This record gives sequence, structure tokens and C-alpha cells, in this order.
Amino acid sequence: MRPFLLFAFALLHAVPAVADATPLDGAWVVDLSTEPGTPYTQPMQLTLNADGTVAGRFYNSTIEAGRWKQSRGRLCASFRTTDGVGPYHTSVCLTGDTATGQTWAEHRGFLFNWNAVRATVDTVPPAGT
Repeated sequence: MRPFLLFAFALLHAVPAVADATPLDGAWVVDLSTEPGTPYTQPMQLTLNADGTVAGRFYNSTIEAGRWKQSRGRLCASFRTTDGVGPYHTSVCLTGDTATGQTWAEHRGFLFNWNAVRATVDTVPPAGT
């Protein structure tokens, strides 16, 4: 019986986890406004993979690498994009129906806090834009 239990335990850990879509997956509209009354938004598309990695796009840049985790009652992701000059490090956490995040660009000398709402059909830009 013991060898069977060891085999079953090993088998459970060898099979990759299949994750359902998380509430952070999908299309978001990120509010990057710096002036009250002057909206400035950019799209964010996130896919949180079962292996803990993050894929997608933010600010029209491909996510190069990232990780996500649900812990301590929060679902958060961190990822890296680039503008061709240097990296942008972004973190985002789900806060109810919205997402809150921040982006740091060391080469540009800024840290920007932002909020995002779920994209609707009319807020998603056409493919390739």
C-alpha cells in the first residue's frame, strides 16, 4: 500500500495544474491621467497562465516576462515590458471590480500609480493598433 501512495503522490505533483481564467484575466482600460479632467488611457490585456506566468500586452507593448499569485486574500501580477530603451516593471492587484497598479521605469526616473477598469466592447482598440 505504501508504494502505491508514494506513486499516487508523485503522480499528482507531476501533472500540471489546469487553471481556470482568473478575475484578472482579460482586457482592461488603464487610467494614466495626470491632469484632472484630461483623460489618458491605455489598454492592458492579461493572461494568467496555470504555471504562474503572465502573458499579454500593456501600453501597446508585449509582456516579456511576469508572474502572478493569489495569496493573503489578493490576486496580483507583476510583469516587465519595454519601450525599446529600457524596462518597465509593472505590478497590479485586483481590488473588487477594478485593478490598481504601479509602473516603474528606472531609465525614465518615474514611478506611476494607476487604476484600471474592465474593458467593454467599445473600449477595446482594434487588433494591430
